[in-house]
Amino acid sequence: MYLDQYNKGSFTLGAPYWKVFLWYAIGSPLIQNHLLDGLKTGRNLKVLVLRWFGASVGQGVLIKPGVKIKLPWRLHIGNHVWIGQDAWLDNAAEIYIEDNVCISQGAYLCTGNHDWSDPTFRLKLGAIRIECSSWIGAKAVVGPGITIGRGAVLSLGSVTGKSLQPMTIYAGNPAIAIKQRSLTHIPSIEQLENVSSEKNMF
Repeated sequence: MYLDQYNKGSFTLGAPYWKVFLWYAIGSPLIQNHLLDGLKTGRNLKVLVLRWFGASVGQGVLIKPGVKIKLPWRLHIGNHVWIGQDAWLDNAAEIYIEDNVCISQGAYLCTGNHDWSDPTFRLKLGAIRIECSSWIGAKAVVGPGITIGRGAVLSLGSVTGKSLQPMTIYAGNPAIAIKQRSLTHIPSIEQLENVSSEKNMF
């Protein structure tokens, strides 16, 4: 291959250069900041920063220190999502994280790959979608173009290049299904909103 002829394929930054500069100079360091984590105002500030840079972020989102996000305007986060310390959301393409998803420490979500048969090492992109009530374990890796089905679990250190079926636990590299996940109840969005409203009454 000829890396001097590298082909970015369909990739674009999706934002003006000044916005990209501000993100890496100010926005990203704030998101990764450890000092903000101990303060509720600091945690809220992280969400506000992401929204200012174009991310869609729901309610009750917890972002721990060290989280790396490539392009926030290509990030969509639902309600009551946890993103663990040092997780890396490498979103050259869109990443969609639905409600009640846990992304554990050091997990890597990668939306880019390369065509090894192309002499220009062409970049290939694929969006990632993580459906509601799923869990991405610590140090797990999710490849481009993947959908993690509703309630699925990708266990500690596992790697997947294929979409995962709902309510199934996967482990290994490459990840394989090892058992069904059994939950007595996965609350609906409406039920979660009702609980939140009741708490606000007191």
